[in-house]
Amino acid sequence: MVSRKSTNRKAAPKSGKTAAVKTAKRFRTTKQALEYLFTRTDYEKQSRLRYNVTTFSLKRMEKLLSLVANPHKKLATAHIAGTKGKGSTATMLARMLQANGYTVGLYTSPHVVDLHERIEVNGKRIADTELLGLVNRIYAPVEKMAKTHSTVRQSSPPASSGQADMPTFFEIFTTIAFLYFVDKKVDIAVVETGLGGRLDSTNVLEPAVVGMTSISIDHQNLLGNTLDSIAKEKAGVIKKGIPIISVPQEALAMKEIKKQALAVKAPLWVTGKDIDFSYRFESSREHGPHTRICLTTPTSKFEHLKVPLPGEHQAINCGLAIAMLDVLKTGGYKIDDAKAIAGLKDIKMPGRMEIVHTDPRILIDGAHNASSIRALVHAIGQHVPYDSMIVIFGCGQDKDVRGMLEQLQYGADKVIFTRSNSPKAMYPQDLSDMYTEICGKMCQTAMSLRESLRIASSAIGKEDLICITGSFYLVGQARVMYLPG
Repeated sequence: MVSRKSTNRKAAPKSGKTAAVKTAKRFRTTKQALEYLFTRTDYEKQSRLRYNVTTFSLKRMEKLLSLVANPHKKLATAHIAGTKGKGSTATMLARMLQANGYTVGLYTSPHVVDLHERIEVNGKRIADTELLGLVNRIYAPVEKMAKTHSTVRQSSPPASSGQADMPTFFEIFTTIAFLYFVDKKVDIAVVETGLGGRLDSTNVLEPAVVGMTSISIDHQNLLGNTLDSIAKEKAGVIKKGIPIISVPQEALAMKEIKKQALAVKAPLWVTGKDIDFSYRFESSREHGPHTRICLTTPTSKFEHLKVPLPGEHQAINCGLAIAMLDVLKTGGYKIDDAKAIAGLKDIKMPGRMEIVHTDPRILIDGAHNASSIRALVHAIGQHVPYDSMIVIFGCGQDKDVRGMLEQLQYGADKVIFTRSNSPKAMYPQDLSDMYTEICGKMCQTAMSLRESLRIASSAIGKEDLICITGSFYLVGQARVMYLPG
C-alpha cells in the first residue's frame, strides 16, 4: 500500500453542534415519532419501484440536509459499500477506532429487531429520548419539503412529478444519524450504504476512506441483472482522490471498480493483491474452530490475528476493516495496533451466525443472497457440529431467489419454506415449487415462523441443528421470539 504522510494529530475535524433550529414539540412520545417516520416512503418495504434519479435522489437528500445546516459536512467519515459484509466490516472498523480512544459513530442498515440498532456511538445505541428529540427537530424541514411536493403535484401537468421533493424514510433517518453524530461530537463516523451506492442517501459524504466489500448478485430489479451493472452502481461511491480499499472481487465487478477509480483518480488497493493479506481456518482447544488473518502494510503488521466473527467471509471483512484503519492511520489518526486488536475482541453481531436457543439448537443468520447462503453453509460446516440440519427459509421477491435455493440444497438436509412479515416476502409454495424444480428434493411449507418451528422441532434430534435464514425480517422475528428484550 502506498503510504501517505502522517501527522501527529487526529485527522478528524472538531465538530460543533448544528446551528440552532427552533424545534416544535410535535411528538411527545417515541412511539408517535416512530409512527411518523414509518409513514414516510420506505423503499426497503416496496417490491416495485424504479431505480432512477427521481426515486433515489441525491438532490432531495442534499436539500433536506441543507435545511438542517448540513451536518454531514461537519463529520469525518469512513464509507463502506458492497453487497455483503458491510455491517460486519463497519462494526469491526468502528470498534478498532473506539479502542484507540476515538468517539466513533456507526450507521448501519437494515436492523434485525430494533430501529435503534442503526445508529450507535461507541457501541451504545441512540436512546428513545434522543431519537424523539431529533424527529421533532427534523419534522419542520421534512414537512416543508412535503408541502412543496404537494404543491408541485397540484400545479404541474401529469408528466411532471413532485416526488423529487418528498423525503423518504431512509433519507430522513440518515439525516437524523448525521445530526446525532454532530451532537455527540464524534471524531469519525463509520457509515454503511443502504441500497446500491451511486444514488444512495449516504453518498453525499466526502469520506477519508472508502471500503468495498464483496459484490454479488442482489436487488436485480433495481441495480441490474448482471454483476457488472451492479458493481457499476456500487462503485458510484468512489470519489475524486479519496483512497478506496476493496476485497478481491469477481473479474466483472473489479473491472467496474477499477474503471471508476481511474476516472476520478482515486488510489485503489485490493487486499491480497496490493496489500499483503492472507487467512486460514484452524481449531484449538482454547478457541475452538476459528479463522486467523495476517495483514502487512508499510505502517502496520498484524500476524495470526484471531477473527472475532465466525466464517472465512468474516476473515475477508476483517482484513478490509484493518486495511481501512491503516489508511486512516497514514492520514493522521493515531492508531496503536495492539489497541486495535483489543477492540476486535468479543465483537458479537445480532443475526449473524447467532445461536438463539440451545435445546433444540437454533441458529439465525441474515444471509439474503446466493453468495451469502453459500458462505453461511460453509461457515456452519466449519464452526457448528451437527448430525442433520433443518433450514427454515423465507426471502423477498426482489432477491436472487433461484441462486439462493441452488446454494441451499448443498447444506440443508431438510427445508421448510415460510413467509416473513415483510410485504415483499415470497409465498412458501412458490419457494417450494422452485426448489423442487431446481434440485428435485422434497420440502415442506408453513405460513408462519412459529408453525415452521413446530414442524422442525418434531423432526429434530439432540445433535441436529435448525437454521433460520434468507431474510433479515425472518431472522428478526426469530430473535424476538427467543431473545426477548
